[in-house]
Amino acid sequence: MRELELKYGCNPNQKPSRIYMEEGELPIKVLCGKPGYINFLDAFNGWQLVRELKRATGLPAATSFKHVSPAGAAVGLPMDDTLAKIYWVDDMGELSPLACAYARARGADRMSSFGDFISLSDVCDVATAKLIKREVSDGVIAPGYEPEALELLKQKKKGNYAIIEIDPNYEPDPIEHKEVFGITFEQGRNELVINDELLSNIVTENKELPEQAKIDLAIALITLKYTQSNSVCYAKGGQAIGIGAGQQSRIHCTRLAGQKADNWWLRQSPQVLGLQFVDSIGRADRDNSIDLYIGDEYEDVLAEGTWQNIFKVKPPVFTREEKRAWLDQLTDVALGSDAFFPFGDNIERAHKSGVKYIAQPGGSVRDDNVIATCNKYNMTMAFTGIRLFHH
Repeated sequence: MRELELKYGCNPNQKPSRIYMEEGELPIKVLCGKPGYINFLDAFNGWQLVRELKRATGLPAATSFKHVSPAGAAVGLPMDDTLAKIYWVDDMGELSPLACAYARARGADRMSSFGDFISLSDVCDVATAKLIKREVSDGVIAPGYEPEALELLKQKKKGNYAIIEIDPNYEPDPIEHKEVFGITFEQGRNELVINDELLSNIVTENKELPEQAKIDLAIALITLKYTQSNSVCYAKGGQAIGIGAGQQSRIHCTRLAGQKADNWWLRQSPQVLGLQFVDSIGRADRDNSIDLYIGDEYEDVLAEGTWQNIFKVKPPVFTREEKRAWLDQLTDVALGSDAFFPFGDNIERAHKSGVKYIAQPGGSVRDDNVIATCNKYNMTMAFTGIRLFHH
């Protein structure tokens, strides 16, 4: 199959729409549903991301994409009881490494992942399919599916769930093209391999870079490689915990990603773990209520006539002081940036979210100020010398 007709393009008025190859066959099979234009953009970007994560770490990988940027990305490390609870998978028994990867990828920012497109590095197993089946999602791409897993996924969306199988051996041409306003752009593919060598130029006084930090920085940088620029990614424990994408200002990327990382950590606090939801509240509504509760709009869920529909017992206000005290316990976070930090304010903001390890290209006229700010907080920072813009 050289081409596949799509329902429409980015918007319903953009017709006709298709994906095709000038030569050779498309490296995918649609096993169920009818993926759309944006679905395929998410699928192909996400597949590249998880394929690189698998090659870099040797672990199964998953990502949760929305609007051509990842909401989360992770490798298949086990989860503790707290993570299992905040990701709403504590009732699922033992999860496979691939299922752990997707639970982590979706769990980093569950609100953004609502209605996501999933990419898996490995053949989708039953445990992963069971997890996907109960979440709101548009589709999945993987190199294969176990028969029982495929049947489970085909039951989603009344049989219309988009399931794509991709040839894991497919390699694209080294030159890629993109058309904008009738004009064709051409460039070499970004084939940069992200590995430990990129982290060898440590420019701070602190030179310590533990193995887990190297893994987390690799996850951050690979995630950024497929995130709409400007972008910044916080990572910890084998997963992205906050992604700031598509911002015009780098400090806004750092703030956005930092706020998401903070929310990830606040969800693990005793105050949030102790919330008692009424039985009729689904996972998505719980996510929304938690987001309001830990944010500045907490009055929206604690107001009389509102909280009774959400909680069995009215929770106390989670004060700013209590939140700051809990956030101060977040440590050893890794941070990657797709381009250099122009000011030390990015480091100041990163410090508030427990960042200890940083990888960024370097090359700013204010590198000395950025390095000095890292030294003030005893951070380890590597200059990769490589920019990772993605558009």
